[in-house]
This record gives sequence, C-alpha cells and structure tokens, in this order.
Amino acid sequence: MHVLEAAGLVTTEKVERVRHCRLGPRQLNDAAEWIAACRRSLEDRLDRLGEFPEPTKESA
Repeated sequence: MHVLEAAGLVTTEKVERVRHCRLGPRQLNDAAEWIAACRRSLEDRLDRLGEFPEPTKESA
C-alpha cells in the first residue's frame, strides 16, 4: 500500500481500527501508465532471469 501512496495513486485514512483507502488525486491515465511501467520492469527482470543457464543434473 505504501508504494501506491507514494505514487499518489491512493490515499489512506485510519479511523480507529479501520483504514479507508481511496483513489488518490492522480487521474486514471496516470495510474495506468504507472502500472504499465511496473509491468515492463517486472517483465524485463523475468526476461533476464530466463537468460541464466539451467542447472545440470548429475547422475548419482
């Protein structure tokens, strides 16, 4: 939740023991762009992970 708050996508308010979340002041297009950027970053990381050679299994 902190990441979304830091990006300005949501605001939270704690009322007693309950935390209320609302869409932040940014527009939905901003949110979609932020999500797309995060997705691209994760996909790039996964692509790089696929470049590592698989471990070989040695017979016992």
